[in-house]
Amino acid sequence: MAQRITLTDIAEQAGVSTATVSRVLNGKSNVADETRRQVLAALDVLGYERPESVDNRSRGLVGLIVPELSNPIFPLFAQEIEQLLTPSGHTPVLCTQTPGGVSEDEYIEMLVERGVSGIVFVSGRHADTTGNVTRYLKLRSRGVPLVTINGNAPMIKAPGFTTDDRAAARMAVEHLANLGHRRIGFATGPTRMVPAVRKRAGYEDAMRACCPGEDLRIVESLYTYEGGATAGAALAEQGCTGIICGSDLMALGAIKGIQSTGRAVPTDISVIGYDDSPLLAMTHPPLTTVRQPVEAICRAAISTLLAAINGEKPVDAEMTFIPDLIVRGSTAMAPGIAALRGSAATPPGPQRDQVRARRSPMASRRWTMPAAPPSDHWPPGAPGSVSAYWETMPAPASSPLGTADSPATRIAGRARRDAAVPTTSGTESARMS
Repeated sequence: MAQRITLTDIAEQAGVSTATVSRVLNGKSNVADETRRQVLAALDVLGYERPESVDNRSRGLVGLIVPELSNPIFPLFAQEIEQLLTPSGHTPVLCTQTPGGVSEDEYIEMLVERGVSGIVFVSGRHADTTGNVTRYLKLRSRGVPLVTINGNAPMIKAPGFTTDDRAAARMAVEHLANLGHRRIGFATGPTRMVPAVRKRAGYEDAMRACCPGEDLRIVESLYTYEGGATAGAALAEQGCTGIICGSDLMALGAIKGIQSTGRAVPTDISVIGYDDSPLLAMTHPPLTTVRQPVEAICRAAISTLLAAINGEKPVDAEMTFIPDLIVRGSTAMAPGIAALRGSAATPPGPQRDQVRARRSPMASRRWTMPAAPPSDHWPPGAPGSVSAYWETMPAPASSPLGTADSPATRIAGRARRDAAVPTTSGTESARMS
């Protein structure tokens, strides 16, 4: 015989008093909305059949299975999904996976036993090209609606929603190439995962287009701080002046790894992350990264899931979303091109007169026209003279520092970056102060 659920059980689950639970069950109005939602969620989780007097009763549970919460991008997804489910009356049940903890299969069984209305998978086994997909087929056969976020393996037949990882890697390479970098490395997670496969493909495509003839410098590690530190140090020793990482957590580790080799970011090596997790603008240096459109992805995923719960048949296809490049302080012009603090000689003649002392909004640095960089930093086919070399550098979209065709304008214009500059088309659009 099943054990009877008491008010004390519900109160402990909700983190409130038994008196508060009693008021909610009796439909009293003197309970805060947030507290009422906590009690309703506890009732759902415990399987309590609520009396008809309860207003706004939940329409059912929705499982949310995510990896470990140590990576700040996953709490961001969970929070957004919870906010989107609340207006529909569904109660999210957060299931987090940790090494040696409850597995995805075990969570699925627990949720199905609770009569879950649907399940959202974030970066789960569905993104593993070597994983077993029978779990998802069984869910579909049981009539449990599901959606996935962050990459579907080819054999998965379910509605999927993900960032365009190929485009993200291309944006990052193009940004570094526009700053004069050619030895650009890529630090990625396990390549059995779909997002890693796609980012690597985007990196390779962009390197062939932007830096033809350059070696592909790729280090596979883990999506952790420690994994990033290992990859960052390895790529620094390979002579990279720019490093693209598969996650923000890896990028922060890569900065530490680079510093352990005696190099500085971004003076010696520029670093780009991926995700745009919270608080990254407060790191030192503030991290340039590729932002995942979390809100748009979650909105589309939850809209599709709710439609499936209501009886509609969704299309078993994957929808991709274009990311944004957020330019902050961890990227700079390649060594030999940027002259920081007057460390490079300024060429004589009219060009020197065109560049006056200008200050970056991010730091008190004097930017001057540098001498021609070493030949291995020059774009393919660049002429031999300093003046002709700077003419090969791409000009910014707009600049108040001089005429649009001035080489000095191009250099100084690119030096003046904002603290965070989103781009929506894969090209930089720096705000000029």
